Amino acid sequence: MAKSMRKVRTGSVVRVSMDRTAVVEMVWKKRNRLYRKQVRQLARFMVHDPENKCLVGDTVRIEETRPISKSKHWRLLEVLSSRQVAEVRAIDLESDAVMETTAEESQDAEETADEAAEQDDEQDTEDDSSSDEQDAE
Repeated sequence: MAKSMRKVRTGSVVRVSMDRTAVVEMVWKKRNRLYRKQVRQLARFMVHDPENKCLVGDTVRIEETRPISKSKHWRLLEVLSSRQVAEVRAIDLESDAVMETTAEESQDAEETADEAAEQDDEQDTEDDSSSDEQDAE
């Protein structure tokens, strides 16, 4: 196939679990002819990535090529943009979650104690006023 006739597509990487292979997903919207509703169309391509440059979430440009394997007929041309992902250790997340939950629990306990004390004070004042009324009669 002549290079000028090869198809070129742009999509996002959704899986890189295989060696030298990435799965690229291309999504577009198409209007249904009968109901006139937007329908989401999806195409997935197995892409040959010889240097394992792709990461999940990257936007890449791919090109049609000769069959490389049973399902790989596309080749990676370039990585257009990389997805920025923060490096966070699981231990940090766990300790932060424990600290937040204990702080929230202590605040909740204080609020419940304050509300209970206010309700007791209101009941005491109501009891005193009712006993004063009974004494007056």
